[in-house]
Amino acid sequence: MKLVIITHTPHWEQQKDQYAYGPYVREMNLWTKYSDEVIVVAPLAKREKSEIHWKYTKEITLKEVYGLSFVSFRESLSSLFKLPWICYIIFRAMQEADHIHLRCPGNIGLLGCLVQILFPRKKKTAKYAGNWDPSSKQPLSYKFQKWILSNTLLTKNMQVLVYGEWPGMTKNIKPFFTASYPEAYRESITKSIATPINFVFVGSLVQGKRPEYAIDLVKSINTKGYRATLEIYGDGILRKELETTSGEFVTFYGNQPADKVVAAYKKTHFIVLPSKSEGWPKVVAEGMFYGAVPLVTAISCVPWMLGNESRGLFLKLDLEEDVSKIIEIVKEQKHYNALSSESQNWSQNYTLENFETEIQALL
Repeated sequence: MKLVIITHTPHWEQQKDQYAYGPYVREMNLWTKYSDEVIVVAPLAKREKSEIHWKYTKEITLKEVYGLSFVSFRESLSSLFKLPWICYIIFRAMQEADHIHLRCPGNIGLLGCLVQILFPRKKKTAKYAGNWDPSSKQPLSYKFQKWILSNTLLTKNMQVLVYGEWPGMTKNIKPFFTASYPEAYRESITKSIATPINFVFVGSLVQGKRPEYAIDLVKSINTKGYRATLEIYGDGILRKELETTSGEFVTFYGNQPADKVVAAYKKTHFIVLPSKSEGWPKVVAEGMFYGAVPLVTAISCVPWMLGNESRGLFLKLDLEEDVSKIIEIVKEQKHYNALSSESQNWSQNYTLENFETEIQALL
């Protein structure tokens, strides 16, 4: 079977090897495992790769397309001129495919959504990694992709994988999940609430993830007389500013390999993600896998992941209210243990073995 993947994820080529963002590659290695030949249509990265970028385990044919940006007038004009050529490359790749797999949402994924209409008989899947909640505020391009994918007159012979179950889902929309760790990584961890109370933030240091709120949260807990620390894993445009303004209780580690992050999950009491938008927040599920109690905004499928606060706490983004609720958990070891245990039990159901079984069925 020849699998064609259409994605906006930047790729790197080094000698005969191909690399991309680690969690994406970890999943794609499962999709490519059951294919005889793989073609990936994606932009090539301009910057240097880092520890968070992994290698494909299977040899792939990479067909480069231009990256698209509509941030400024100049970039928009340049992107419009690129569109016909990108669509042509996507079309030619889809012609060769036995199975077409789209990665959405994204600009390249949007073009893939349009071009796939010309191939109604080919078997297709689309992974919509964003927030499928129809009531959420999203860019027009995201809403357009969701409309095309759920329109069974335009989109034929496709299963669309989304996070959560939502009103008005058409018959081709399939609730799905993702996974980070194999069965062998499962272990039962009991954590004692003792000082310092440890918090971890994992993610890009950008406005959409609200890392500054995680810092304010832990700072406020310290002012209440509870010694607390915050470890931050990830990088981004806000890092220098945050390093300058945060206190001694915060440690910045930047991008780290997966084993270092796992070690952080194992020892931390809480994982914090006050994000504005998510699809399936992998770092939350990963922290829960090792008993870290999640403190997360109630967006996308997060209420389902947290079992309506039976496995964690929804952040209201009201500092006094959020801090008060966290301190209530800290004061009661039994309450914390129950949340931590429920987190582990839930997350450890979603192993890479289960994930691979579901992907194999789709192919």
